[in-house]
Amino acid sequence: MVSRVIPVQPFDLVLFGATGDLAQRKILPGLYHRFEVEQMPDDARIIATARSSMDTEQFRAQILASMKEFAPGFKQDVLDQFLQHVEYIPVDALGESGWSELSAALRPDVVRAFYLSVGPSLFPGIAQRLSDHKMASPDSRIVVEKPFGHDLASAKALNEGLRACFEEHQIYRIDHYLGKETVQNLMALRFANSLFEPLWNSTHVDHVQITVAETVGVDGRGAYYDQSGAMRDMIQNHLVQLLCLTAMEPPSKFSPNAVRDEKVKVIEALEPVSPADIARGQYRADKGGDGYTDHVGNADSRTESYIALKVHLGNWRWAGVPFYLRTGKRLRARESEIAVFFRDPPHTIFPNVGPLRGNVLVIRLQPDEGITLRTTIKDPGPGGFRLSDVSLDMSFADALGEDASAPDAYERLVMDVIRGDQTLFMRGDEAEAAWAWVDPIVEGWEDRGDRPSLYDQGSSGPEDALMLMHRDGRRWRQIGG
Repeated sequence: MVSRVIPVQPFDLVLFGATGDLAQRKILPGLYHRFEVEQMPDDARIIATARSSMDTEQFRAQILASMKEFAPGFKQDVLDQFLQHVEYIPVDALGESGWSELSAALRPDVVRAFYLSVGPSLFPGIAQRLSDHKMASPDSRIVVEKPFGHDLASAKALNEGLRACFEEHQIYRIDHYLGKETVQNLMALRFANSLFEPLWNSTHVDHVQITVAETVGVDGRGAYYDQSGAMRDMIQNHLVQLLCLTAMEPPSKFSPNAVRDEKVKVIEALEPVSPADIARGQYRADKGGDGYTDHVGNADSRTESYIALKVHLGNWRWAGVPFYLRTGKRLRARESEIAVFFRDPPHTIFPNVGPLRGNVLVIRLQPDEGITLRTTIKDPGPGGFRLSDVSLDMSFADALGEDASAPDAYERLVMDVIRGDQTLFMRGDEAEAAWAWVDPIVEGWEDRGDRPSLYDQGSSGPEDALMLMHRDGRRWRQIGG
Protein backbone atom coordinates (compact mmCIF):
# COMPACT_ATOMS: atom_id res chain seq x y z
CA MET A 1 0.00 0.00 0.00
CA VAL A 2 1.42 3.40 -0.97
CA SER A 3 0.42 6.53 0.92
CA ARG A 4 -0.64 9.49 -1.19
CA VAL A 5 0.88 12.88 -0.47
CA ILE A 6 -1.36 15.84 -1.27
CA PRO A 7 0.57 19.14 -1.44
CA VAL A 8 -0.77 22.08 0.53
CA GLN A 9 -1.12 25.66 -0.65
CA PRO A 10 1.62 28.27 -0.11
CA PHE A 11 1.90 29.48 3.48
CA ASP A 12 3.77 31.55 6.02
CA LEU A 13 4.04 29.59 9.28
CA VAL A 14 5.13 31.73 12.23
CA LEU A 15 6.49 29.52 15.01
CA PHE A 16 6.53 31.23 18.41
CA GLY A 17 8.81 29.57 20.97
CA ALA A 18 10.97 28.20 18.17
CA THR A 19 13.98 27.62 20.41
CA GLY A 20 11.94 25.54 22.88
CA ASP A 21 11.96 21.79 23.35
CA LEU A 22 8.69 21.02 21.54
CA ALA A 23 9.63 23.06 18.48
CA GLN A 24 13.09 21.53 18.24
CA ARG A 25 12.04 17.97 19.07
CA LYS A 26 8.76 17.65 17.17
CA ILE A 27 7.52 20.60 15.13
CA LEU A 28 10.59 21.47 13.06
CA PRO A 29 11.57 17.82 12.37
CA GLY A 30 7.93 17.19 11.40
CA LEU A 31 8.02 20.09 8.94
CA TYR A 32 11.27 18.75 7.50
CA HIS A 33 9.65 15.35 6.86
CA ARG A 34 6.69 17.01 5.10
CA PHE A 35 9.20 18.90 2.95
CA GLU A 36 11.10 15.68 2.24
CA VAL A 37 7.98 14.00 0.78
CA GLU A 38 7.22 17.17 -1.23
CA GLN A 39 4.04 18.12 0.59
CA MET A 40 5.30 21.63 1.26
CA PRO A 41 5.22 23.92 -1.81
CA ASP A 42 8.37 25.59 -3.08
CA ASP A 43 7.29 29.00 -1.77
CA ALA A 44 6.37 27.87 1.75
CA ARG A 45 8.07 29.83 4.53
CA ILE A 46 8.71 29.07 8.20
CA ILE A 47 9.34 32.17 10.28
CA ALA A 48 10.79 31.18 13.64
CA THR A 49 10.50 33.59 16.56
CA ALA A 50 11.73 33.67 20.15
CA ARG A 51 13.29 36.17 22.54
CA SER A 52 16.81 34.87 21.88
CA SER A 53 19.02 37.27 19.96
CA MET A 54 20.41 35.41 16.97
CA ASP A 55 20.31 35.61 13.20
CA THR A 56 18.82 33.18 10.70
CA GLU A 57 22.08 31.31 10.08
CA GLN A 58 22.57 30.72 13.79
CA PHE A 59 19.02 29.40 14.09
CA ARG A 60 19.50 27.11 11.11
CA ALA A 61 22.58 25.70 12.82
CA GLN A 62 20.40 25.03 15.88
CA ILE A 63 17.93 23.10 13.71
CA LEU A 64 20.78 21.01 12.31
CA ALA A 65 21.87 20.09 15.84
CA SER A 66 18.29 19.17 16.79
CA MET A 67 17.87 17.04 13.67
CA LYS A 68 21.02 15.08 14.54
CA GLU A 69 19.54 14.32 17.95
CA PHE A 70 15.84 13.82 17.21
CA ALA A 71 15.73 12.82 13.52
CA PRO A 72 19.12 11.25 12.77
CA GLY A 73 17.91 9.63 9.55
CA PHE A 74 17.64 12.98 7.73
CA LYS A 75 19.22 13.55 4.33
CA GLN A 76 21.74 16.38 4.41
CA ASP A 77 20.99 17.64 0.89
CA VAL A 78 17.24 17.72 1.61
CA LEU A 79 17.81 19.43 4.95
CA ASP A 80 19.95 22.08 3.23
CA GLN A 81 17.04 22.81 0.88
CA PHE A 82 14.55 22.82 3.76
CA LEU A 83 16.61 25.31 5.75
CA GLN A 84 16.39 27.80 2.91
CA HIS A 85 12.67 28.06 3.73
CA VAL A 86 13.40 28.93 7.38
CA GLU A 87 14.20 32.39 8.72
CA TYR A 88 14.48 33.75 12.23
CA ILE A 89 13.16 37.01 13.69
CA PRO A 90 13.67 37.82 17.40
CA VAL A 91 10.33 38.82 18.96
CA ASP A 92 9.45 39.68 22.55
CA ALA A 93 6.12 37.88 23.02
CA LEU A 94 4.87 40.31 25.68
CA GLY A 95 6.89 43.38 24.73
CA GLU A 96 6.99 45.48 21.59
CA SER A 97 10.34 44.56 20.06
CA GLY A 98 10.29 42.55 16.85
CA TRP A 99 6.58 42.82 16.04
CA SER A 100 6.98 45.40 13.27
CA GLU A 101 9.71 43.29 11.66
CA LEU A 102 7.52 40.19 11.88
CA SER A 103 4.56 42.01 10.33
CA ALA A 104 6.70 43.29 7.46
CA ALA A 105 7.96 39.76 6.75
CA LEU A 106 4.50 38.27 6.16
CA ARG A 107 3.05 38.00 2.66
CA PRO A 108 -0.53 39.15 2.03
CA ASP A 109 -1.51 36.49 -0.52
CA VAL A 110 -0.74 33.21 1.29
CA VAL A 111 -2.16 31.29 4.25
CA ARG A 112 -0.91 32.63 7.58
CA ALA A 113 -0.55 30.22 10.48
CA PHE A 114 0.66 31.28 13.92
CA TYR A 115 1.86 28.33 16.02
CA LEU A 116 2.11 29.22 19.72
CA SER A 117 4.59 26.68 21.08
CA VAL A 118 4.71 28.61 24.35
CA GLY A 119 3.08 28.51 27.78
CA PRO A 120 -0.69 29.13 27.86
CA SER A 121 -0.25 32.31 29.90
CA LEU A 122 1.22 33.90 26.76
CA PHE A 123 -1.67 32.96 24.44
CA PRO A 124 -3.94 36.02 24.95
CA GLY A 125 -1.06 38.52 24.84
CA ILE A 126 0.36 37.12 21.60
CA ALA A 127 -3.09 36.96 20.03
CA GLN A 128 -3.70 40.59 20.97
CA ARG A 129 -0.40 41.75 19.48
CA LEU A 130 -1.08 39.82 16.27
CA SER A 131 -4.36 41.71 16.06
CA ASP A 132 -2.85 45.08 16.99
CA HIS A 133 -0.17 44.75 14.30
CA LYS A 134 -2.76 43.78 11.65
CA MET A 135 -1.36 40.26 11.19
CA ALA A 136 -4.58 38.43 12.12
CA SER A 137 -6.13 38.35 8.65
CA PRO A 138 -9.53 36.68 8.01
CA ASP A 139 -7.74 33.67 6.48
CA SER A 140 -5.12 33.29 9.21
CA ARG A 141 -5.03 30.46 11.75
CA ILE A 142 -3.69 30.32 15.31
CA VAL A 143 -2.51 27.06 16.90
CA VAL A 144 -2.30 26.63 20.67
CA GLU A 145 -0.76 23.76 22.62
CA LYS A 146 -2.01 22.08 25.76
CA PRO A 147 -2.50 22.58 28.63
CA PHE A 148 -5.51 24.63 27.62
CA GLY A 149 -6.18 26.02 31.03
CA HIS A 150 -5.79 24.67 34.55
CA ASP A 151 -9.50 24.48 35.29
CA LEU A 152 -12.82 25.59 33.81
CA ALA A 153 -12.38 29.24 34.79
CA SER A 154 -8.91 29.54 33.22
CA ALA A 155 -10.04 27.69 30.08
CA LYS A 156 -12.91 30.14 29.66
CA ALA A 157 -10.51 33.06 30.13
CA LEU A 158 -8.15 31.67 27.48
CA ASN A 159 -11.04 31.15 25.07
CA GLU A 160 -12.23 34.70 25.62
CA GLY A 161 -8.74 36.06 25.04
CA LEU A 162 -8.32 34.16 21.78
CA ARG A 163 -11.84 34.89 20.51
CA ALA A 164 -11.29 38.61 21.08
CA CYS A 165 -8.82 38.51 18.18
CA PHE A 166 -9.72 35.38 16.16
CA GLU A 167 -12.94 33.66 15.17
CA GLU A 168 -13.55 30.15 16.50
CA HIS A 169 -12.97 28.64 13.04
CA GLN A 170 -9.46 30.15 13.08
CA ILE A 171 -8.44 28.64 16.44
CA TYR A 172 -6.71 25.23 16.43
CA ARG A 173 -6.35 23.64 19.89
CA ILE A 174 -3.89 20.87 19.23
CA ASP A 175 -3.85 17.45 20.90
CA HIS A 176 -1.16 15.34 19.26
CA TYR A 177 -2.90 12.10 20.22
CA LEU A 178 -5.59 12.88 17.64
CA GLY A 179 -2.92 13.03 14.94
CA LYS A 180 -1.82 9.45 15.47
CA GLU A 181 -2.66 7.20 12.54
CA THR A 182 -4.17 4.51 14.74
CA VAL A 183 -6.48 6.99 16.46
CA GLN A 184 -7.78 8.09 13.09
CA ASN A 185 -8.06 4.45 12.08
CA LEU A 186 -10.43 3.97 15.00
CA MET A 187 -12.92 6.19 13.18
CA ALA A 188 -12.31 4.31 9.93
CA LEU A 189 -12.72 0.98 11.71
CA ARG A 190 -16.08 2.04 13.13
CA PHE A 191 -17.59 4.13 10.37
CA ALA A 192 -16.12 2.68 7.15
CA ASN A 193 -16.96 -0.95 7.97
CA SER A 194 -20.22 -2.68 8.77
CA LEU A 195 -18.59 -5.35 10.95
CA PHE A 196 -18.13 -3.60 14.30
CA GLU A 197 -20.64 -0.76 14.49
CA PRO A 198 -23.69 -3.03 15.08
CA LEU A 199 -21.80 -4.54 18.04
CA TRP A 200 -20.52 -1.19 19.40
CA ASN A 201 -23.01 -0.83 22.27
CA SER A 202 -23.97 -2.05 25.73
CA THR A 203 -25.64 -5.17 24.36
CA HIS A 204 -22.34 -6.62 23.16
CA VAL A 205 -19.55 -4.66 24.93
CA ASP A 206 -18.69 -5.62 28.52
CA HIS A 207 -16.24 -2.78 29.23
CA VAL A 208 -13.52 -0.60 27.70
CA GLN A 209 -9.98 0.03 28.96
CA ILE A 210 -7.98 3.07 27.85
CA THR A 211 -4.34 3.07 28.94
CA VAL A 212 -1.54 5.60 28.50
CA ALA A 213 1.52 4.31 30.39
CA GLU A 214 4.89 6.05 30.47
CA THR A 215 8.30 4.91 31.68
CA VAL A 216 9.62 8.45 32.21
CA GLY A 217 9.24 10.36 35.45
CA VAL A 218 8.61 14.04 36.04
CA ASP A 219 12.24 15.02 36.65
CA GLY A 220 13.04 18.10 34.57
CA ARG A 221 9.45 19.38 34.66
CA GLY A 222 8.60 18.85 38.30
CA ALA A 223 7.60 22.46 39.02
CA TYR A 224 4.94 22.38 36.31
CA TYR A 225 3.79 18.83 36.95
CA ASP A 226 3.29 19.24 40.69
CA GLN A 227 0.74 21.99 39.95
CA SER A 228 -1.00 19.78 37.43
CA GLY A 229 -0.86 16.04 38.08
CA ALA A 230 -1.97 13.16 35.92
CA MET A 231 -5.64 14.18 36.00
CA ARG A 232 -5.08 17.63 34.53
CA ASP A 233 -2.04 16.73 32.44
CA MET A 234 -3.38 13.59 30.75
CA ILE A 235 -6.97 12.65 31.59
CA GLN A 236 -8.60 16.00 30.82
CA ASN A 237 -7.25 16.10 27.29
CA HIS A 238 -5.59 12.97 25.88
CA LEU A 239 -7.66 10.24 27.51
CA VAL A 240 -10.95 12.12 27.29
CA GLN A 241 -10.29 12.61 23.58
CA LEU A 242 -9.65 8.89 23.12
CA LEU A 243 -12.83 8.17 25.07
CA CYS A 244 -14.77 10.50 22.78
CA LEU A 245 -13.61 8.79 19.60
CA THR A 246 -14.36 5.37 21.08
CA ALA A 247 -17.83 6.22 22.39
CA MET A 248 -19.21 8.88 20.02
CA GLU A 249 -22.22 8.39 17.78
CA PRO A 250 -21.67 8.30 14.00
CA PRO A 251 -21.49 11.91 12.75
CA SER A 252 -23.78 12.89 9.89
CA LYS A 253 -20.68 13.53 7.75
CA PHE A 254 -16.93 13.66 8.14
CA SER A 255 -16.62 17.39 8.67
CA PRO A 256 -15.01 19.32 11.54
CA ASN A 257 -18.17 20.49 13.28
CA ALA A 258 -20.13 17.28 12.70
CA VAL A 259 -17.35 15.20 14.30
CA ARG A 260 -16.80 17.64 17.16
CA ASP A 261 -20.54 17.93 17.86
CA GLU A 262 -20.60 14.20 18.61
CA LYS A 263 -17.48 14.41 20.78
CA VAL A 264 -19.02 17.17 22.89
CA LYS A 265 -22.10 14.99 23.43
CA VAL A 266 -19.88 12.24 24.87
CA ILE A 267 -18.20 14.64 27.32
CA GLU A 268 -21.54 16.07 28.38
CA ALA A 269 -22.81 12.51 28.98
CA LEU A 270 -19.98 11.71 31.42
CA GLU A 271 -21.48 11.05 34.83
CA PRO A 272 -19.95 12.30 38.10
CA VAL A 273 -17.24 9.95 39.41
CA SER A 274 -17.53 8.48 42.91
CA PRO A 275 -14.42 8.68 45.14
CA ALA A 276 -14.56 4.88 45.32
CA ASP A 277 -14.01 4.75 41.57
CA ILE A 278 -10.74 6.71 41.67
CA ALA A 279 -7.24 5.36 42.36
CA ARG A 280 -4.34 7.82 42.64
CA GLY A 281 -0.66 7.08 43.11
CA GLN A 282 2.86 8.49 43.36
CA TYR A 283 5.97 6.55 42.38
CA ARG A 284 8.26 6.01 45.35
CA ALA A 285 12.03 6.23 45.47
CA ASP A 286 13.90 3.03 44.65
CA LYS A 287 17.48 1.80 44.72
CA GLY A 288 18.15 3.29 41.31
CA GLY A 289 17.02 6.84 41.98
CA ASP A 290 14.72 9.39 43.51
CA GLY A 291 10.96 9.26 43.82
CA TYR A 292 8.23 11.65 42.75
CA THR A 293 8.54 13.97 45.74
CA ASP A 294 12.29 14.29 45.12
CA HIS A 295 11.71 15.17 41.47
CA VAL A 296 9.20 17.91 42.29
CA GLY A 297 11.10 19.18 45.32
CA ASN A 298 8.08 18.88 47.61
CA ALA A 299 8.21 16.21 50.30
CA ASP A 300 4.55 16.83 51.24
CA SER A 301 3.17 16.76 47.68
CA ARG A 302 -0.30 15.28 47.26
CA THR A 303 -0.19 15.45 43.47
CA GLU A 304 -0.71 12.18 41.62
CA SER A 305 1.74 10.76 39.06
CA TYR A 306 -0.77 7.94 38.39
CA ILE A 307 -4.53 7.89 38.19
CA ALA A 308 -7.14 5.30 37.30
CA LEU A 309 -10.85 6.04 36.96
CA LYS A 310 -14.01 4.07 36.38
CA VAL A 311 -16.43 6.25 34.44
CA HIS A 312 -19.89 5.83 32.94
CA LEU A 313 -21.73 7.56 30.13
CA GLY A 314 -25.36 8.45 30.71
CA ASN A 315 -26.75 7.56 27.29
CA TRP A 316 -28.56 4.71 25.59
CA ARG A 317 -25.61 3.27 23.68
CA TRP A 318 -23.34 2.85 26.70
CA ALA A 319 -25.74 2.49 29.64
CA GLY A 320 -24.14 0.19 32.23
CA VAL A 321 -20.81 -0.17 30.37
CA PRO A 322 -17.83 1.00 32.48
CA PHE A 323 -14.92 2.78 30.84
CA TYR A 324 -11.68 2.32 32.79
CA LEU A 325 -9.08 5.05 32.21
CA ARG A 326 -5.53 4.89 33.56
CA THR A 327 -2.32 6.79 33.02
CA GLY A 328 0.90 7.10 34.98
CA LYS A 329 4.61 7.84 35.11
CA ARG A 330 7.49 5.42 35.75
CA LEU A 331 5.43 2.36 34.85
CA ARG A 332 6.61 -0.96 33.48
CA ALA A 333 6.48 -0.01 29.80
CA ARG A 334 5.66 2.84 27.45
CA GLU A 335 2.31 1.87 26.03
CA SER A 336 -0.91 3.51 24.84
CA GLU A 337 -3.94 1.51 23.79
CA ILE A 338 -7.71 1.27 23.68
CA ALA A 339 -9.09 -2.19 24.46
CA VAL A 340 -12.76 -2.99 23.81
CA PHE A 341 -13.83 -6.13 25.72
CA PHE A 342 -16.86 -7.82 24.19
CA ARG A 343 -19.18 -9.91 26.35
CA ASP A 344 -18.45 -13.59 26.92
CA PRO A 345 -20.39 -16.10 24.80
CA PRO A 346 -23.62 -16.88 26.68
CA HIS A 347 -23.35 -20.67 26.34
CA THR A 348 -20.58 -23.24 25.83
CA ILE A 349 -21.41 -26.13 23.50
CA PHE A 350 -18.01 -27.83 23.63
CA PRO A 351 -17.48 -30.72 26.10
CA ASN A 352 -14.74 -30.49 28.72
CA VAL A 353 -14.23 -26.80 27.96
CA GLY A 354 -14.64 -24.17 30.63
CA PRO A 355 -16.37 -20.82 30.17
CA LEU A 356 -15.34 -19.06 26.98
CA ARG A 357 -13.83 -15.60 27.05
CA GLY A 358 -15.20 -12.76 24.97
CA ASN A 359 -13.34 -11.21 22.07
CA VAL A 360 -11.09 -8.21 22.69
CA LEU A 361 -10.36 -5.54 20.10
CA VAL A 362 -7.12 -3.69 20.90
CA ILE A 363 -6.17 -0.46 19.16
CA ARG A 364 -2.46 0.12 19.87
CA LEU A 365 -1.42 3.78 19.67
CA GLN A 366 2.22 3.39 20.68
CA PRO A 367 4.85 2.17 20.40
CA ASP A 368 3.82 -0.53 17.89
CA GLU A 369 0.85 1.07 16.12
CA GLY A 370 -1.75 -1.40 14.96
CA ILE A 371 -4.99 -3.23 15.70
CA THR A 372 -5.47 -6.79 16.97
CA LEU A 373 -8.57 -8.87 17.66
CA ARG A 374 -8.47 -11.70 20.20
CA THR A 375 -10.46 -14.70 18.99
CA THR A 376 -10.93 -18.29 20.15
CA ILE A 377 -9.98 -21.13 17.80
CA LYS A 378 -9.49 -24.92 17.94
CA ASP A 379 -6.01 -26.15 18.66
CA PRO A 380 -4.69 -28.02 15.61
CA GLY A 381 -4.07 -31.76 15.74
CA PRO A 382 -5.84 -34.91 16.95
CA GLY A 383 -6.50 -35.93 20.52
CA GLY A 384 -9.66 -34.14 21.52
CA PHE A 385 -11.26 -30.75 21.06
CA ARG A 386 -9.11 -28.05 22.65
CA LEU A 387 -9.55 -24.30 22.33
CA SER A 388 -6.98 -21.48 22.40
CA ASP A 389 -7.05 -17.70 22.26
CA VAL A 390 -5.14 -16.20 19.35
CA SER A 391 -4.87 -12.67 17.99
CA LEU A 392 -5.71 -11.61 14.47
CA ASP A 393 -3.09 -8.97 13.75
CA MET A 394 -4.09 -5.96 11.67
CA SER A 395 -0.89 -4.04 12.30
CA PHE A 396 0.48 -1.34 10.02
CA ALA A 397 3.65 -3.41 9.56
CA ASP A 398 1.64 -6.14 7.83
CA ALA A 399 -0.62 -3.80 5.90
CA LEU A 400 2.01 -1.35 4.65
CA GLY A 401 5.18 -3.45 4.54
CA GLU A 402 8.32 -3.56 6.63
CA ASP A 403 9.67 -0.24 5.37
CA ALA A 404 6.48 1.68 6.05
CA SER A 405 6.27 3.96 9.06
CA ALA A 406 3.41 6.13 10.18
CA PRO A 407 4.26 9.84 10.15
CA ASP A 408 4.55 11.64 13.45
CA ALA A 409 1.28 13.12 14.67
CA TYR A 410 2.61 16.68 14.45
CA GLU A 411 3.31 16.24 10.73
CA ARG A 412 -0.33 15.48 10.03
CA LEU A 413 -1.73 18.14 12.33
CA VAL A 414 0.41 21.02 11.10
CA MET A 415 -0.55 20.24 7.50
CA ASP A 416 -4.21 20.10 8.58
CA VAL A 417 -3.81 23.63 9.95
CA ILE A 418 -2.53 24.83 6.58
CA ARG A 419 -5.44 23.07 4.84
CA GLY A 420 -7.90 24.66 7.25
CA ASP A 421 -9.20 21.27 8.46
CA GLN A 422 -10.23 21.40 12.14
CA THR A 423 -11.57 17.84 12.37
CA LEU A 424 -8.74 16.63 14.61
CA PHE A 425 -8.63 19.74 16.81
CA MET A 426 -10.62 20.57 19.93
CA ARG A 427 -13.35 23.18 19.79
CA GLY A 428 -13.66 25.72 22.58
CA ASP A 429 -16.85 24.27 24.06
CA GLU A 430 -15.24 20.82 23.96
CA ALA A 431 -12.31 21.94 26.12
CA GLU A 432 -14.63 23.70 28.55
CA ALA A 433 -16.94 20.68 28.82
CA ALA A 434 -13.98 18.46 29.72
CA TRP A 435 -12.90 20.86 32.47
CA ALA A 436 -16.49 21.08 33.77
CA TRP A 437 -16.35 17.30 34.32
CA VAL A 438 -12.81 17.23 35.73
CA ASP A 439 -13.06 20.14 38.20
CA PRO A 440 -15.49 18.50 40.69
CA ILE A 441 -13.33 15.35 40.76
CA VAL A 442 -10.18 17.31 41.62
CA GLU A 443 -12.00 19.56 44.10
CA GLY A 444 -13.39 16.47 45.82
CA TRP A 445 -10.05 14.88 46.66
CA GLU A 446 -8.54 18.26 47.55
CA ASP A 447 -11.39 18.96 49.98
CA ARG A 448 -11.02 15.50 51.52
CA GLY A 449 -7.24 15.86 51.78
CA ASP A 450 -6.72 12.53 49.98
CA ARG A 451 -3.13 11.36 49.59
CA PRO A 452 -2.00 9.28 46.62
CA SER A 453 -0.90 5.71 47.33
CA LEU A 454 2.75 4.87 46.71
CA TYR A 455 3.78 2.46 43.98
CA ASP A 456 7.06 0.95 42.83
CA GLN A 457 8.81 2.32 39.79
CA GLY A 458 8.63 -0.17 36.92
CA SER A 459 5.34 -1.60 38.18
CA SER A 460 1.79 -1.35 36.82
CA GLY A 461 0.74 1.24 39.42
CA PRO A 462 -0.72 1.18 42.94
CA GLU A 463 -2.69 -1.70 44.43
CA ASP A 464 -5.75 0.57 44.62
CA ALA A 465 -5.96 0.53 40.82
CA LEU A 466 -5.92 -3.27 40.74
CA MET A 467 -8.74 -3.39 43.29
CA LEU A 468 -10.74 -0.94 41.18
CA MET A 469 -11.00 -3.72 38.59
CA HIS A 470 -10.96 -6.79 40.86
CA ARG A 471 -14.06 -5.77 42.77
CA ASP A 472 -15.91 -5.74 39.43
CA GLY A 473 -14.62 -9.20 38.56
CA ARG A 474 -12.33 -7.81 35.85
CA ARG A 475 -8.58 -7.38 35.33
CA TRP A 476 -6.46 -4.74 33.67
CA ARG A 477 -4.60 -5.74 30.56
CA GLN A 478 -0.97 -6.25 31.45
CA ILE A 479 1.24 -3.26 30.69
CA GLY A 480 4.11 -4.34 28.47
CA GLY A 481 2.65 -7.82 28.11
